[in-house]
Amino acid sequence: MIMKTAIFGGSFNPVHNGHINLVREIASRVEIDRVIVVPTYISPFKKDEVSFVAEGKDRLEMCRLAFKGLPFVTVSDYEISAERVSYTIDTATHFRKCYPDDELFLIIGSDMLLSFKKWRQFEDILKICTIVAASRENNNDDFALLTDAAEELRPYGNVILTKISPYKMSSTLIREEIMKNRDMTCYMPENVVKYIVANNIYG
Repeated sequence: MIMKTAIFGGSFNPVHNGHINLVREIASRVEIDRVIVVPTYISPFKKDEVSFVAEGKDRLEMCRLAFKGLPFVTVSDYEISAERVSYTIDTATHFRKCYPDDELFLIIGSDMLLSFKKWRQFEDILKICTIVAASRENNNDDFALLTDAAEELRPYGNVILTKISPYKMSSTLIREEIMKNRDMTCYMPENVVKYIVANNIYG
C-alpha cells in the first residue's frame, strides 16, 4: 500500500489553531497518512522580516507542542538545521529521498498558489509533489481565481483545490496581541501559550 505523505512548511511565528485545523481538515479530505510540518529557517519571501521571527529552536518546539495531539503529524527540523534560506524545491527533494515510495503532497495556502510560478524551480516541485491549495475564503470570485491558477499549473503536475473552515486570526495579529499581554489561549494551544510566556518569546 502506497503511503500518502504531505509536507506543510511555514514560519509558524507562532503556530496557532488555524495551522492545526488546516492540517486536520486536509488530512481528512485528501486521506493523507502522514503530515510533516517543516518550520522554515528563513523564508525567501520574508528576508526583510528576520527581526520579527522567533528563533528556530523556539518555533520548532512550539510546533512540537502544538501538534502533539495529532499522531499522524511529525515536526521536522530539516530547514532550521540547514541554517540557510529555505527553498521548497530543496525540501521536496529531501523528503522524496526520505520517502521514495510514498505519494508526496505539498500543502500551501491559496495566496501562495497565485504566485506559485514565481517559486524557484516550480516545475520540478510539481514533478515531485501534488500541490494541495487550501482556501479559507467563502468568496466564489476568489475561488474562481484559484481555479484559473490551478489550471495554469496542471500541465506541470497535479493540483488539488480544497476549501477549509475560515480562520480570522493570523500569526502577525497574534504576535501583536501577545506583545500587549493579551490572553491568546482561544487562538493557540495552551501549552504553546505557556511556552511563549515562560520563554518571553515575543516580549
